[in-house]
Amino acid sequence: MEDRSDNPIVLVTGFEAFGDSEKNPTAEVVQILDGSLIADHRVYGVALPVTAEGSPKALEKAVALHRPQLVLSLGLANGRSMLALERVAINVLDFPIPDNAGFQPTDVPIVDGGPAAYFATLPIKAILEAWREAGLPGYVSNTAGTYVCNQTFYHSLHLSGEYAYRAGLIHVPYLPEQAARAEGSAPSMSLDLMVEAVESALRISAERSEDITLAAGAIS
Repeated sequence: MEDRSDNPIVLVTGFEAFGDSEKNPTAEVVQILDGSLIADHRVYGVALPVTAEGSPKALEKAVALHRPQLVLSLGLANGRSMLALERVAINVLDFPIPDNAGFQPTDVPIVDGGPAAYFATLPIKAILEAWREAGLPGYVSNTAGTYVCNQTFYHSLHLSGEYAYRAGLIHVPYLPEQAARAEGSAPSMSLDLMVEAVESALRISAERSEDITLAAGAIS
Protein backbone atom coordinates (compact mmCIF):
# COMPACT_ATOMS: atom_id res chain seq x y z
CA MET A 1 0.00 0.00 0.00
CA GLU A 2 1.17 3.47 -0.79
CA ASP A 3 1.98 5.45 2.32
CA ARG A 4 0.82 9.03 2.64
CA SER A 5 2.67 11.39 4.92
CA ASP A 6 -0.54 13.30 5.71
CA ASN A 7 -2.37 10.25 7.06
CA PRO A 8 -3.07 10.51 10.78
CA ILE A 9 -1.57 7.61 12.72
CA VAL A 10 -3.15 4.88 14.81
CA LEU A 11 -0.93 2.79 17.07
CA VAL A 12 -2.19 -0.70 17.93
CA THR A 13 -0.25 -2.67 20.53
CA GLY A 14 -0.40 -6.33 21.43
CA PHE A 15 1.77 -8.59 23.56
CA GLU A 16 4.15 -11.48 23.22
CA ALA A 17 3.19 -14.84 24.72
CA PHE A 18 3.20 -15.13 28.51
CA GLY A 19 2.45 -17.61 31.27
CA ASP A 20 1.59 -21.07 29.96
CA SER A 21 0.62 -19.83 26.49
CA GLU A 22 2.86 -20.51 23.51
CA LYS A 23 1.30 -17.69 21.50
CA ASN A 24 -0.67 -14.53 22.05
CA PRO A 25 -3.46 -13.69 19.58
CA THR A 26 -2.95 -9.97 20.14
CA ALA A 27 0.51 -10.19 18.56
CA GLU A 28 -1.07 -11.86 15.53
CA VAL A 29 -3.77 -9.19 15.26
CA VAL A 30 -1.26 -6.32 15.30
CA GLN A 31 0.89 -8.10 12.72
CA ILE A 32 -2.11 -8.43 10.39
CA LEU A 33 -3.17 -4.80 10.82
CA ASP A 34 0.31 -3.25 10.67
CA GLY A 35 0.55 -0.97 7.64
CA SER A 36 -3.17 -1.02 6.84
CA LEU A 37 -5.33 2.03 6.22
CA ILE A 38 -8.55 2.33 8.25
CA ALA A 39 -10.82 5.38 7.95
CA ASP A 40 -7.93 7.26 6.34
CA HIS A 41 -5.69 6.49 9.35
CA ARG A 42 -2.42 4.63 8.90
CA VAL A 43 -2.11 1.73 11.36
CA TYR A 44 1.17 0.76 13.00
CA GLY A 45 1.23 -2.43 15.04
CA VAL A 46 3.69 -3.21 17.84
CA ALA A 47 3.97 -6.32 20.03
CA LEU A 48 5.12 -5.31 23.51
CA PRO A 49 7.13 -7.40 25.98
CA VAL A 50 5.18 -8.86 28.91
CA THR A 51 7.40 -7.30 31.55
CA ALA A 52 6.72 -4.53 34.03
CA GLU A 53 9.91 -2.77 32.97
CA GLY A 54 9.86 -3.37 29.24
CA SER A 55 6.24 -2.72 28.28
CA PRO A 56 6.02 0.97 29.24
CA LYS A 57 9.41 1.68 27.67
CA ALA A 58 8.44 0.01 24.39
CA LEU A 59 5.09 1.80 24.38
CA GLU A 60 6.63 5.22 24.96
CA LYS A 61 9.22 4.58 22.25
CA ALA A 62 6.48 3.70 19.75
CA VAL A 63 4.38 6.72 20.74
CA ALA A 64 7.35 9.09 20.43
CA LEU A 65 8.24 7.61 17.03
CA HIS A 66 4.79 7.57 15.42
CA ARG A 67 3.03 10.45 17.23
CA PRO A 68 -0.38 8.75 16.92
CA GLN A 69 -3.79 10.32 17.25
CA LEU A 70 -5.18 7.07 18.64
CA VAL A 71 -3.60 4.28 20.70
CA LEU A 72 -5.50 1.01 21.05
CA SER A 73 -3.91 -1.61 23.28
CA LEU A 74 -4.91 -5.27 23.03
CA GLY A 75 -4.52 -7.88 25.75
CA LEU A 76 -5.27 -11.57 26.19
CA ALA A 77 -7.74 -12.47 28.94
CA ASN A 78 -8.03 -16.24 29.03
CA GLY A 79 -11.32 -17.31 30.55
CA ARG A 80 -13.30 -14.39 29.14
CA SER A 81 -15.95 -15.46 26.65
CA MET A 82 -16.29 -12.18 24.75
CA LEU A 83 -14.35 -9.15 23.63
CA ALA A 84 -13.99 -6.74 26.54
CA LEU A 85 -13.88 -2.98 26.07
CA GLU A 86 -12.07 -1.79 29.16
CA ARG A 87 -13.48 1.31 30.82
CA VAL A 88 -10.85 2.03 33.49
CA ALA A 89 -7.14 1.56 34.21
CA ILE A 90 -5.99 1.59 37.84
CA ASN A 91 -2.65 2.71 39.24
CA VAL A 92 -1.39 -0.56 40.71
CA LEU A 93 0.91 -3.46 39.87
CA ASP A 94 -0.32 -6.58 41.67
CA PHE A 95 0.75 -9.49 39.50
CA PRO A 96 -0.98 -12.86 40.04
CA ILE A 97 1.87 -14.54 38.13
CA PRO A 98 5.43 -13.40 37.39
CA ASP A 99 6.00 -11.44 34.21
CA ASN A 100 8.29 -12.83 31.50
CA ALA A 101 11.33 -11.52 33.37
CA GLY A 102 10.29 -13.35 36.55
CA PHE A 103 9.20 -10.17 38.33
CA GLN A 104 6.04 -10.27 40.47
CA PRO A 105 5.27 -6.93 42.15
CA THR A 106 2.54 -6.60 44.78
CA ASP A 107 0.69 -3.36 45.57
CA VAL A 108 3.18 -1.14 43.73
CA PRO A 109 1.98 2.00 41.90
CA ILE A 110 2.46 2.13 38.15
CA VAL A 111 3.23 5.84 38.37
CA ASP A 112 4.30 7.25 41.73
CA GLY A 113 1.96 10.10 42.60
CA GLY A 114 -0.24 9.41 39.58
CA PRO A 115 -4.05 9.44 39.69
CA ALA A 116 -5.71 6.38 41.22
CA ALA A 117 -7.33 5.64 37.85
CA TYR A 118 -7.87 6.84 34.30
CA PHE A 119 -10.91 6.28 32.11
CA ALA A 120 -10.61 5.19 28.49
CA THR A 121 -10.82 8.09 26.06
CA LEU A 122 -12.01 6.08 23.06
CA PRO A 123 -15.78 5.92 22.35
CA ILE A 124 -16.29 2.50 23.93
CA LYS A 125 -20.10 2.62 23.93
CA ALA A 126 -20.19 3.51 20.22
CA ILE A 127 -17.77 0.67 19.53
CA LEU A 128 -19.98 -1.72 21.48
CA GLU A 129 -23.04 -0.66 19.51
CA ALA A 130 -21.17 -1.22 16.23
CA TRP A 131 -20.10 -4.68 17.41
CA ARG A 132 -23.67 -5.59 18.30
CA GLU A 133 -24.90 -4.49 14.88
CA ALA A 134 -22.18 -6.62 13.26
CA GLY A 135 -22.95 -9.64 15.43
CA LEU A 136 -19.64 -9.45 17.30
CA PRO A 137 -19.84 -10.55 20.97
CA GLY A 138 -18.52 -7.94 23.35
CA TYR A 139 -19.19 -5.95 26.50
CA VAL A 140 -17.90 -3.04 28.58
CA SER A 141 -15.60 -4.31 31.33
CA ASN A 142 -14.92 -2.39 34.51
CA THR A 143 -11.71 -4.19 35.41
CA ALA A 144 -8.63 -4.57 33.24
CA GLY A 145 -6.95 -6.68 35.92
CA THR A 146 -3.73 -5.76 37.70
CA TYR A 147 -1.21 -7.38 35.34
CA VAL A 148 0.81 -5.96 32.43
CA CYS A 149 -2.32 -5.24 30.33
CA ASN A 150 -3.67 -2.84 32.93
CA GLN A 151 -0.19 -1.37 33.40
CA THR A 152 0.10 -0.66 29.67
CA PHE A 153 -3.43 0.78 29.55
CA TYR A 154 -2.70 3.09 32.49
CA HIS A 155 0.69 4.10 31.12
CA SER A 156 -0.84 4.83 27.71
CA LEU A 157 -3.46 7.11 29.22
CA HIS A 158 -0.81 8.77 31.40
CA LEU A 159 1.36 9.43 28.34
CA SER A 160 -1.60 10.83 26.42
CA GLY A 161 -1.42 13.98 28.51
CA GLU A 162 1.98 14.70 26.99
CA TYR A 163 1.45 13.36 23.47
CA ALA A 164 -2.21 14.39 22.97
CA TYR A 165 -3.90 11.22 21.74
CA ARG A 166 -6.94 9.15 22.76
CA ALA A 167 -6.48 5.65 24.14
CA GLY A 168 -8.23 2.45 25.09
CA LEU A 169 -7.79 -1.27 25.74
CA ILE A 170 -9.58 -4.34 24.41
CA HIS A 171 -9.16 -7.75 25.99
CA VAL A 172 -9.63 -10.76 23.71
CA PRO A 173 -10.32 -14.43 24.55
CA TYR A 174 -8.21 -17.46 23.71
CA LEU A 175 -7.83 -18.65 20.15
CA PRO A 176 -9.63 -21.97 19.52
CA GLU A 177 -6.34 -23.90 19.48
CA GLN A 178 -5.43 -22.42 22.86
CA ALA A 179 -8.81 -23.32 24.33
CA ALA A 180 -8.41 -26.87 23.03
CA ARG A 181 -5.23 -27.28 25.08
CA ALA A 182 -6.55 -25.55 28.20
CA GLU A 183 -7.64 -27.50 31.26
CA GLY A 184 -11.40 -27.71 31.66
CA SER A 185 -13.75 -25.65 29.54
CA ALA A 186 -12.29 -22.45 28.05
CA PRO A 187 -14.09 -20.01 25.72
CA SER A 188 -12.42 -18.93 22.52
CA MET A 189 -12.74 -16.75 19.43
CA SER A 190 -11.33 -17.04 15.93
CA LEU A 191 -8.52 -14.73 14.83
CA ASP A 192 -10.69 -13.47 11.95
CA LEU A 193 -13.38 -12.24 14.36
CA MET A 194 -10.77 -10.56 16.55
CA VAL A 195 -9.34 -8.71 13.56
CA GLU A 196 -12.83 -7.67 12.42
CA ALA A 197 -13.64 -6.35 15.90
CA VAL A 198 -10.41 -4.36 16.19
CA GLU A 199 -10.86 -2.89 12.72
CA SER A 200 -14.38 -1.83 13.71
CA ALA A 201 -13.11 -0.28 16.95
CA LEU A 202 -10.44 1.66 15.09
CA ARG A 203 -12.91 2.86 12.46
CA ILE A 204 -15.40 4.12 15.04
CA SER A 205 -12.63 5.76 17.08
CA ALA A 206 -11.23 7.50 14.00
CA GLU A 207 -14.62 8.75 12.89
CA ARG A 208 -15.89 10.11 16.21
CA SER A 209 -14.38 11.72 19.30
CA GLU A 210 -17.58 11.85 21.37
CA ASP A 211 -19.15 8.70 22.77
CA ILE A 212 -22.84 7.79 22.74
CA THR A 213 -25.19 7.12 25.64
CA LEU A 214 -25.76 3.38 25.92
CA ALA A 215 -26.60 1.29 28.97
CA ALA A 216 -23.73 -1.16 29.37
CA GLY A 217 -22.99 -1.19 33.08
CA ALA A 218 -22.83 -4.08 35.53
CA ILE A 219 -24.53 -4.87 38.83
CA SER A 220 -21.43 -6.59 40.20
